[in-house]
Amino acid sequence: MARVTVEDCVDKVRNRFELVVVASQRSREISAGGEPLLERKNDKNPVIALREIAEEKVVPEELVNDVIQGMQRHVEVDEPEEDGFDAIADGRSLTDGTQDYTDETAAASGMTIESSDGDEHPHVSYEDVTSEEAGAFQKGG
Repeated sequence: MARVTVEDCVDKVRNRFELVVVASQRSREISAGGEPLLERKNDKNPVIALREIAEEKVVPEELVNDVIQGMQRHVEVDEPEEDGFDAIADGRSLTDGTQDYTDETAAASGMTIESSDGDEHPHVSYEDVTSEEAGAFQKGG
């Protein structure tokens, strides 16, 4: 049965080598607990994967991307932007020159930045801001 299934799959992917990669990835997914998209019919996972490819139940390009992501050693992660609360927690000043803080960042932590012309160090003042107000600002509300 697998030979006929392979012949049915060859026209769904670019070549037999890609078919092997795609079918093995889908077979691993099923082995890891993924739900088969077709009735099992007493078939093993590789045969189910080939049948799913032949009946176009899976997208081969997505499976190739899953293989690539699984082999990557370095995954880029977006780091969250620092806000005024982080500066306070670290004991830094908004005017220490190591970070460009905006008026919005200062406002989120209950501070205002006032700069006069010719003054290289702006004046920072504090006001009482509740944590709810600061949280609403950070969420964009």
